[in-house]
Amino acid sequence: MTKSEAKIKAKELVSKMTVEEKISQLLYTSAPIERLGIKAYNWWNEGSHGVARSGTATVFPHAIAMAASFDPELVNTVADVISTEGRVKYNQHVKYNDFDIFKGITFWAPNINIFRDPRWGRGQETFGEDPFLTAELGVSFIKGIQGEGEFYKATACSKHYAVHSGPEKDRHGFDAIASMHDMYETYLPAFEKTVKAGVAGVMGAYNRTNGHPCCAHPYLMQEVLRKNWNFDGYFVSDCGALNDIYEHHKYVNTKAEAAAVSLKNTCDLNCGEIYQHLIDAYEEDLVTEEDITAAAERLYTIRFLLGEFEETRPYSDISYDKLDCKEHRELNLKAAQESIVLLHNKDNYLPLDKNIQKRIAVVGPNSMSVTALEGNYNAYASEYITVADGMRRVFKDSHITVEKGTNYCLEKENDWGGFGNLISDGVAAAAQADITVLALGLDCSIEGEDTGFDNDYTACGDKKYITLPATQQKLAEAVCDECENVIVVLMCGSSIDVGEKVRSKAKAIIHAWYPGSTGGLAIANLIAGEFSPCGKLPITIYNENHNLTSFLDYNMKGKTYRYIDGEALYPFGYGLSYTSFAYNNAKLIENNADSVKVSVEITNTGDLKGIEKAQVYAKFTDSRTYTPHFQLCGVAKAELDKGETATVTFDIDTYWLKAVDENGERITPDGELKLYVGGHQPDSVSNRLLGYECIEINLK
Repeated sequence: MTKSEAKIKAKELVSKMTVEEKISQLLYTSAPIERLGIKAYNWWNEGSHGVARSGTATVFPHAIAMAASFDPELVNTVADVISTEGRVKYNQHVKYNDFDIFKGITFWAPNINIFRDPRWGRGQETFGEDPFLTAELGVSFIKGIQGEGEFYKATACSKHYAVHSGPEKDRHGFDAIASMHDMYETYLPAFEKTVKAGVAGVMGAYNRTNGHPCCAHPYLMQEVLRKNWNFDGYFVSDCGALNDIYEHHKYVNTKAEAAAVSLKNTCDLNCGEIYQHLIDAYEEDLVTEEDITAAAERLYTIRFLLGEFEETRPYSDISYDKLDCKEHRELNLKAAQESIVLLHNKDNYLPLDKNIQKRIAVVGPNSMSVTALEGNYNAYASEYITVADGMRRVFKDSHITVEKGTNYCLEKENDWGGFGNLISDGVAAAAQADITVLALGLDCSIEGEDTGFDNDYTACGDKKYITLPATQQKLAEAVCDECENVIVVLMCGSSIDVGEKVRSKAKAIIHAWYPGSTGGLAIANLIAGEFSPCGKLPITIYNENHNLTSFLDYNMKGKTYRYIDGEALYPFGYGLSYTSFAYNNAKLIENNADSVKVSVEITNTGDLKGIEKAQVYAKFTDSRTYTPHFQLCGVAKAELDKGETATVTFDIDTYWLKAVDENGERITPDGELKLYVGGHQPDSVSNRLLGYECIEINLK
């Protein structure tokens, strides 16, 4: 079915509804209309890294981990599996007349907000801090979810539009002030690219942007989204956001007015209850029936494109045994392995021989944690492999001991409930071990979405610091004092510095993110050299003493690798391997108004097979506006045996080679324009850590 045909069918069906019936379809809990043969439909489902919150499904690495793969093709494949499993579950839900929440195939993912500040708790849901990488992975994810058939296999939804990245505790009433320059250079590109790639939905954010609520924003919704980008899909509010317009933003005086201003600005679907007041808005002449009809028609166009009303429902032949199947589990492990970033490997300590007969202690709050595998917005796996489980499976000849060592961030002496003070137990295990795997980090109870939990370390899901919680720091330093061979494994969704003492003493530091249900096996496989690490940082990891700008300040100056003041501890784009790669013979193949093509030869100069995630960065200057230090504009993957050489080609959209002026216009830079090709960002810290400089190509 073409979109035009779906629009015609939607128009015809909606024309048969009364005003009250149309309004009932604009709520996420869309009511059945029995006289028209319409069943209930709940629009709310989550699928950022697996079909969430409705029974068993494959739990893939969280979005920030997938971003570390720097691999759009892998992200596309994962998303395709998510939509396949979504259809499997949906087919069964329809069969048993189960139309409850999280049972549909309209996924409210991906989250393509920019992870502008390392303290933001929801950064784990994003593809990182860079607009190009976020756009590339976002488009790949959306195409994987929606498929390429006559009907959508499922639908994706780009969120949260726009200029949204914390703080969590203020989001319901906060006004994010952003210049046109920062909006069009940083906050909007991923939305523009995913809309133009055909995403079915866009979700509005809770906050205001430059004075207007994001779910009732005349400029962002009507001028930019609908008019300039020609978006004809559905717009949905974040859950409860329309109530914020009335209650917290104080933008209008009544709930009916909140409903009206949202609908007038083309918010089609309300996740919440405010659109129950649309009947009042209609009777008060705040909205017209035409406004209501237009929204209903856009929503029903989506439902027709999903094949809901077909005599033979599309994708109904996907069998139940595809759910959590062997192939999907294998892909899950592959995704986890390609997402892990090796930050530090003193004197090539890793990999270890898996056949060693050693005493290995696995110590830390994430040693046996399932929640640290899951992240948030997660599915429920049929099997979880924790770090301790993975070490037992891989290092079968070693003696493995396990101690939690501490809670995530709360330590309590004389705790009647027990488990409040565990550090001596963790240190004792490390003292008796030849090797200690120190599994540290966070989970979604510490960093996440508006948790409401506030203590010395976290504020409603946002971190107050970019270090470990004090109790974990205490454990880590004590373990490093007792055990000579410490491997630090960080599991969290953000930037954390483990501190100079731990950095100087640890033999290796691994950032594993929230790696999915098989993450513990992926971590153990990396330690044992079952594969060579190839993950790259999608965020900047800052030194604990880095002077961060205000969390409330949405000006990009001083933020992310593109505008950082000073040096990163571990830069965006950085990651170590067990082998080495040489870049040679970089060539400019094509240079025209729309694209620039560059090729480079990559040789595996080490002793092991490995995967290299090659990167291209642009550096340009313009006297009329400020420009980034560097801008990622191309990524490519090369899988090479020892001694093998391959030529990779980057097709770079000149969109990313433009300066953005104070009005938000993309303009040809009036200064130098250079490209840098290599396995990392061309900054001095990356050059020093990896021991080589990128190849420079002058474009002007």
